[in-house]
Amino acid sequence: MPPTLDASNYPGGKKSLAGISLRAFLIGTTLGLSVALTVALVALTTTPLWRIPFFLSSLCVFHFLEFYVTAAHNTRHASVSAFLLSSNGWAYNIAHISAVVECLLAHVFWPTESYVSWTAAVGGVKLQVVAGMVLMVLGQVVRTVAMAQAGSNFNHTVQVERKDGHTLVCHGVYAVLRHPSYFGFFWWGLGTQLVLGNVICLAGYAVVLWEFFHGRIKREERFLVAFFGEDYERYRKRTWVGIPGIR
Repeated sequence: MPPTLDASNYPGGKKSLAGISLRAFLIGTTLGLSVALTVALVALTTTPLWRIPFFLSSLCVFHFLEFYVTAAHNTRHASVSAFLLSSNGWAYNIAHISAVVECLLAHVFWPTESYVSWTAAVGGVKLQVVAGMVLMVLGQVVRTVAMAQAGSNFNHTVQVERKDGHTLVCHGVYAVLRHPSYFGFFWWGLGTQLVLGNVICLAGYAVVLWEFFHGRIKREERFLVAFFGEDYERYRKRTWVGIPGIR
């Protein structure tokens, strides 16, 4: 069942619920249109530009799930910001715009060299596209499951104080991955660029995401050690991050 939201849960009451409803409506509408366009381009044309609406639809799914899972498992923090539409700052939006621009420019100026042909591969799909989709599904599933399993312990911002009820989550996906939501977003992001066929943005996403998560994990783990002491140290030794070069 969908989560039940109460205006009393949010600063600003009904105004916040109106903001949530508006964003959900816009995301849902955009998702429907982008999926329809993706299907139409794949079924009726040979253009590789189906990737752009596909990318847009994946963004819609990602941002909707960020709010929905928060509302279902950590309702107290299910505010407008839980959609993560603007809280990641201007660099986040520029990165996605750049990905779309590179995909368009590659199609215009290098239609065969830069793009992965939809038909020139085993079963009609090139391995690059398949690999990208696999990473996207893996990343999205791991992140969503991690948020659900962490429940009220999950937060989109690094917590600097241990609050009542804050526990060390070690079960489920957390039994293997120490920061599964970061793992999920890292590989999901790289997967989107493989599907788009981008070269520059793939490298850029890899560098920027690695730098971001390296710094964030380092900072977050200082607080986790302070919160949970030896319990976290033992937990850290038996789990891994799953992002190359980050231990």
